[in-house]
Amino acid sequence: MKVSLFITCLSDAIYPRVGEAMVRLLAKYGIQLEFPNVQTCCGQPAYNSGYWDEARITAKTILKAFEDSDFVISPSGSCTYMIHHYSNLFQDDPVNMEKALELQRKTYEFTQFLVQVLGVTDLGAVFPHKVTYHPSCHGSRLLGVKDEPLELLKNVQGLQFVPLPFAEDCCGFGGTFAVKMADISGAMVSEKVNHVKETEAEVLVGLDMACLMNIAGNLRFRNEPVKVMHLAELLYEGVNRA
Repeated sequence: MKVSLFITCLSDAIYPRVGEAMVRLLAKYGIQLEFPNVQTCCGQPAYNSGYWDEARITAKTILKAFEDSDFVISPSGSCTYMIHHYSNLFQDDPVNMEKALELQRKTYEFTQFLVQVLGVTDLGAVFPHKVTYHPSCHGSRLLGVKDEPLELLKNVQGLQFVPLPFAEDCCGFGGTFAVKMADISGAMVSEKVNHVKETEAEVLVGLDMACLMNIAGNLRFRNEPVKVMHLAELLYEGVNRA
């Protein structure tokens, strides 16, 4: 079984520890993640901004990168769902449309793969901290990833989980939205951080580094001590403590 890591731009360039955590966690279950070096951006920024011709170029690179993979795993619900948009990009291209649908079928967000494919909900992790969870929009609303991360958190020994008020409200990132509508985006992330503070959590965890980066930036700006982690990082740290 060939399982490949679709690292995404942010994790690759800014948060490589997320990919490292995924690789090491999955190795515990006998999975050696492949990393196709030709992979690049999934095309989401161009797609969302209306530059579909440019998005097709990067999409074709992704199709080529993972054509021989049995499974593709990503640490981002947002980039994972972008694969589903490839059917729009290639609606007049039957050959690439078939490849796009095949890639969509075999691509999973990290927690989806753990729970749905491997059947793993308890990694034996220990993490004695107060934790809250932000469900990013693409992962929860479009991919439908809702129960998987909560199930994984529930089975972490010593972890005190505190629900985040208005958890499903957007954090305000939205990719280019944060640039084009900076004032609105800023107000949204400020409201999100207010709710994080209400939980009195030590750690905010999520599944998408774009959203977590946005929230972490506001936390730092306000000198709040809340640590922000991808769930893969939390689980890996917890496994090492066990």
